[in-house]
Amino acid sequence: MPSGARILVGKIVAPQGIRGEVRVQTFTEKPSDFQSLAVFGDKIPVGALHFVRVVPNTNVIIARIDGVADRNMAEMLRGTGLFVNRDDLPVSQDGEYYQADLVGMTVIRDDVKLGRVACFQNFGAGDIMELDTGDMVSFRGVSVDFENKIIKIKG
Repeated sequence: MPSGARILVGKIVAPQGIRGEVRVQTFTEKPSDFQSLAVFGDKIPVGALHFVRVVPNTNVIIARIDGVADRNMAEMLRGTGLFVNRDDLPVSQDGEYYQADLVGMTVIRDDVKLGRVACFQNFGAGDIMELDTGDMVSFRGVSVDFENKIIKIKG
């Protein structure tokens, strides 16, 4: 991943209340991670989004944004992607991966190339790799070889 790349970590999905707060769907491991991230968006400068609280039992947080004072202003931000700079994220531990670092890797099963990772999807049952061929393959139980940029699917 090139230095300076931005990583999608959430999306504004709706206004919350009448004072300009917004509901943010988070794509981080824990929604509360937003408390320590320097988040920005196309319409939101770094440091302007402030964590307020987590919506219990969801991946949604409530946040306020500097300069957004009412529901109408918050509504205009619906659908805005929220990003962090890749260089600002902590180093991943063994067996942990940032999905953005896996995009472009070759996926193989039984020594047969299936394609390259185009993106990841998650419809609730776990992460799925969407390949450049249009195929979708579960990420569960794979082995990742960063040196050779290969993801091996077991079985």
